[in-house]
Amino acid sequence: MFGEIAEALMDIAFSIFGFDIDIGNLGLTAKGLCDWTKISSSEFGTIAETLNGAFVSVGLQLLTVFVMIDLIKKANETTLKKHGNEISLERAIFLSWWCDKGDCAFCYMSTQKDKIKDPTKARRNVHNIYAEAEMCKRLNWNIEFLSGGYKSFTTAEIKEIATTIKNITGDSVWLNTGITDELEEYGSEIKGITGAVEVANPELHQKVCPSKSLDKISNMLDVAGDLGFQKAITVILGLGETLDDVDYLIDYIKDHKIDRVIFYSLNPHKETAYANSSQPASLYYAQVVSKIRLTFPDITIICGTWIDNLANIGILILSGANGITKFPLFKMFGTKYGKRVEEEVKWSGRQLKGTFTDKKQLGNPESDVDSELNKFIKRYIKESLKNKY
Repeated sequence: MFGEIAEALMDIAFSIFGFDIDIGNLGLTAKGLCDWTKISSSEFGTIAETLNGAFVSVGLQLLTVFVMIDLIKKANETTLKKHGNEISLERAIFLSWWCDKGDCAFCYMSTQKDKIKDPTKARRNVHNIYAEAEMCKRLNWNIEFLSGGYKSFTTAEIKEIATTIKNITGDSVWLNTGITDELEEYGSEIKGITGAVEVANPELHQKVCPSKSLDKISNMLDVAGDLGFQKAITVILGLGETLDDVDYLIDYIKDHKIDRVIFYSLNPHKETAYANSSQPASLYYAQVVSKIRLTFPDITIICGTWIDNLANIGILILSGANGITKFPLFKMFGTKYGKRVEEEVKWSGRQLKGTFTDKKQLGNPESDVDSELNKFIKRYIKESLKNKY
């Protein structure tokens, strides 16, 4: 394919405003556009060589763009064929802001560990958690997973929370609550287990997440599969990995029979090692997603982007995403940013599951399941109706 594209580029010739342009011979083209009477033949040769060298550089860039477009085009076709045109809105529900490990170089929780004297006070009120789940159901958002730092809740407590949320939403939940050897304690309230692989490079992983053993994550996922749970991994792009590391990621997905991959772009938090780093380029992100989609046509892919990068959404959907995540739901709801999310989905040719703008879906300020949730439901609705931006 590369040869065909290069040959096609060299064959491009056309006329404009009476001048003949031949991409295959930029030296002669330039001569036709200029007065060369004062330039010697040797000088002309040098200029022609320079121009043709410039074309090689431009041609390689064009070649890269064409290959990327072809990759995304094929990924989009594969997604539509295998998954249809629905795009889900996903929301991770956090259980706590405390993490006993607290040393992942990119993570907000790593900046909080030394500031939190009593970890129990960093735990969210469970009624607040349940109210958030009820609001997700009203707005037809998926619960991406339950997430909490290490040792913030016990296995029994997580099981109870998951069971209650299943009763509220009618759907079992995914977990992303760290490495555990107590998966046997869970039942039908749990849909799947998520391993926080985080970095698409095992050597870099050891530096970025020193307390999250890849071997232990991998073993947990294998056990989860043996117990009948689905398996997911999270991967953050922009931590120092490269496109070459996609091969490792592909092997990992194959080796551990992963059902779902959740990609995030780096969010450079203050006080972390990545505070002054940039988020990954949109086309880099898109290439990674496209390669995973084409290698694994049946896998579920969720892509996260931030409020300052909403323009990523369309191209990530075309690259293979089934769902989008990482939005401050109640702050963005009904605002220009919520509308922008819906527009991105619309112009990618997809149908959105859930809403970011329909205020009727917020419902009444009382819980449908438990009066203990009323004050939290009211708070979420009030926040959603504010004009925050």
